[in-house]
Amino acid sequence: MTGIPTISVDAMGGDLGPQAVVEGIANTLKRWPDRKARFLLHGDEAQLKPLLEAHPKVAAVCELRHTDTLVQMTDKPSDAVRRARGSSMWNAIQSVKSGEAGAVVSSGNTGALMAISKVILRMKKGVHRPAISANWPTPKGHTVVLDVGANVQCGATQLVEFAILGEAYHRAVFGGENPSVGLLNVGQEELKGNDTVREADQLIRSSGLDMAYKGFIEGNDISTGDIDVVVTDGFTGNIALKTAEGTARLVAGWVRDALTSSWTAKLAAGLLSLGALDRLRQRMDPRYINGGVLLGLKGIVVKSHGGADGEGFASALGLGYVMAQSDFMTEIRKNLDKFAESEEQDVAAAS
Repeated sequence: MTGIPTISVDAMGGDLGPQAVVEGIANTLKRWPDRKARFLLHGDEAQLKPLLEAHPKVAAVCELRHTDTLVQMTDKPSDAVRRARGSSMWNAIQSVKSGEAGAVVSSGNTGALMAISKVILRMKKGVHRPAISANWPTPKGHTVVLDVGANVQCGATQLVEFAILGEAYHRAVFGGENPSVGLLNVGQEELKGNDTVREADQLIRSSGLDMAYKGFIEGNDISTGDIDVVVTDGFTGNIALKTAEGTARLVAGWVRDALTSSWTAKLAAGLLSLGALDRLRQRMDPRYINGGVLLGLKGIVVKSHGGADGEGFASALGLGYVMAQSDFMTEIRKNLDKFAESEEQDVAAAS
């Protein structure tokens, strides 16, 4: 995609609402000064206008679209769909549907965001349900993990679809030509795992998909960076993600305590490079990897953490920018078509 991308934003979602959104755009302008983008802010003008007036540089790249209704964080997805028309979330997604924006970013209710996105954007042919991706930091860059919460239960066919989506997503965001793909399991041996995981493994191997599939991997392989795309169900993926975030905060707290525990520790910390400490802090801060894409829709939808502040929301906006500029939507087509053809052949052979 060429030209200046437009990012549509649900400005009323999340715990901090409009404040995090406006501060997020301000942080985006600071973090990536060379990126040119415009933002459509969907939300309550009475709350957004004073914030924009306090950030003139943000106001210069934003267009405000007023709505006085919003999707509550406590709404059930089915209720949200029935009542969401005209809300900030609905209108933000509709801007992608109409082609006015290349991506939408929201910190709102995850279930509602997925349900409304499916209603408005629809699913790509060959994909049954969206999967939420997460960018997992490793010593070698980032590993993409999916699903991390959209689908608590998954069949084998869905896991194969996730593999196709995740592989194309990794290429779109991180630029790798042939990212490796693994299925998360309790062991690497062929007989390990439940029936669903073993069936998915066989489907990938027999479908002739154009990907570097490495078979089963274990949980401790996620953070090594040896596998680029890790595929699992949303139940397992969400627990793994939250465990990793908690561990990162624990270790960060230990480092902070160690550097401030005594005057000698503070002196040693003062002698260390402040730049190095800042880089370490950023690598361990979940805010800098905030944002997951709802993969499989006919449009780019980025889910920011509901508790994200301005720094965290900037990361989600940055992800939306990269996705809006990528060829992800066309990249997934080849392997989805190949998998569908393989499934049809299996059905024909069985009959």
